[in-house]
Amino acid sequence: MTLEESADGGTGGPLRVSSPTEERNPRTLDIDAVPVLTLLELINDEDATVAGVVRRVLPDLATLVEITVERLRAGGRVHYFGAGTSGRLGLLDAAEIPPTYGLASGVFVAHLAGGDDAFRVAREGSEDDDAQGEAEARAAVAPGDVVIGLASSGYTPYVRGGLRGGRGVGAHTALVTSNPGAPLAAEADTFICVDTGPEVITGSTRMKSGTAQKLVLNTFSTAVMVRTGRTWSNLMVEMVPSNRKLQGRVLRMLGQATGQDEARCEAALSAAGGEAKTALVMLRAGVGAGAAREALTASDNVVAAALDRLRGREGAPAT
Repeated sequence: MTLEESADGGTGGPLRVSSPTEERNPRTLDIDAVPVLTLLELINDEDATVAGVVRRVLPDLATLVEITVERLRAGGRVHYFGAGTSGRLGLLDAAEIPPTYGLASGVFVAHLAGGDDAFRVAREGSEDDDAQGEAEARAAVAPGDVVIGLASSGYTPYVRGGLRGGRGVGAHTALVTSNPGAPLAAEADTFICVDTGPEVITGSTRMKSGTAQKLVLNTFSTAVMVRTGRTWSNLMVEMVPSNRKLQGRVLRMLGQATGQDEARCEAALSAAGGEAKTALVMLRAGVGAGAAREALTASDNVVAAALDRLRGREGAPAT
């Protein structure tokens, strides 16, 4: 019995994947015989199709964002499960959220087949271990969490285990794939299929499918951060200024948000103990650090709501 034929993802023989990503691309059949510039143009032409395909799944992604926001506000977490390129993209997204948006480490968690070491050195055999994926999910996932499986082919046993384990403990499950016929869809409450079609190089899903997954993850996590109040307008108000460049960016952000000069922004940031969000409220509302913090606390740490509260317009549309 092959993995494809096995209902529980057990091993037994070569996995025969049925997916558009495994088909030959008729537009790149002569890719090894054309001039370099033409080769690059062929790749770029295929890449140019990805954003449009991602746009078609935005209604499904919006549903997942809304569910995730509700669960994060209740103390839940997000878990990415993936192998190979898919898993590495999940690890990258989870790693970049804390410094960008000031979110505590461990709220977005990446589970990579073969462990974090597989980020640098490929351990392709580990993706066949559905039992490991399920064990990791049952050990780490709580009922109020969201588990997102990342699997271009829609078959990956490790991801199957993660989704199955997450569903088993009561988490909301989602699958991001490039295969409309993905068998793992049966394990997902939310199915997000970005059908990127045949790859430039047959089966090389680090290309268009990987690009699609990166776009989906960027869009998903950014939207979740916006909806949980970690931006004001389109500014990163909870960025962690961990180096000189980011320190300068925080001051620039405060100037952009308030129209104040750098000296005044720097003074407010110092008075706020380095809390950019508090400094922003201080500058826009003309209050001290204590009043700004109180307003933020009473407004679920959302800047627009805190400003409305301080202006005596609680419940009015944010500006």
